[in-house]
Amino acid sequence: MITLGNLNDVPGIRHGFFTREGGVSKGIFASLNCGFGSGDDAADVARNRAIALETLDLGPGTLATGYQTHSPDVAVVERVWPADERPKVDGLVSRRRGIALGVLTADCVPVLLADSEAGVIGVAHAGWRGAKAGIIRSVVDKMCALGAARERIVAGLGPAIAHRSYEVGPDFPEQILGAPISEEQRSDERRGDHDLFSAAGRPGHFMFDLGGYVLRRLAQAGVVRSDRLPNDSYEEETRFFSYRRAVLRGEADYGRNLSAIVLEP
Repeated sequence: MITLGNLNDVPGIRHGFFTREGGVSKGIFASLNCGFGSGDDAADVARNRAIALETLDLGPGTLATGYQTHSPDVAVVERVWPADERPKVDGLVSRRRGIALGVLTADCVPVLLADSEAGVIGVAHAGWRGAKAGIIRSVVDKMCALGAARERIVAGLGPAIAHRSYEVGPDFPEQILGAPISEEQRSDERRGDHDLFSAAGRPGHFMFDLGGYVLRRLAQAGVVRSDRLPNDSYEEETRFFSYRRAVLRGEADYGRNLSAIVLEP
């Protein structure tokens, strides 16, 4: 489990960005796969989640996660629902102590948020689609509806695919920018998010800074106290699951990394 300095300084919460190590799953899911959405044995996934919760000094059955679909949708957590009743959301917020909010990723950015003064926490699953669709603002808005204040919210970004590993094709920048990219625009930081793209080795391709994009969405939502881990889920194979790595290798499935935050009971 990895923790982030700015969240370590927040009183009254516990958090962790878990690696793939220390679980019971086998094969391509080895070993701390926490995703029920994978093809892994459900009993092994449940045990892995219990192992992660033990690290946070929590008992089994205290973790809430959603059925993630790259949406801007958010649920308020009042109880932990059964795995087959997970709402289709990519963000969770809560004021309930002792319930851990979890987000599952395999290259997307896991975002943990907290306002300890208000006693409100939140999580977001932020791939590029969800981030563009507004998942970050949706979580922040929902936290504020529960009593949080934007200026007090602290956010931490966990392990995700790094800028150096995220090559995208010629048509991708238009998805983010609304128009094709040019070299002149890419080098001009005044032009929106163009500077999040850099040249790739292949002509017409680009390297995209997904974490930087999420940090900007946080700032636009009024959250300025944010930080991110430097870990690269794609390159660090022994530590993290990666969707892109699995696809490039032709593997049939992949595990999910868990990130979680809880208001201390």
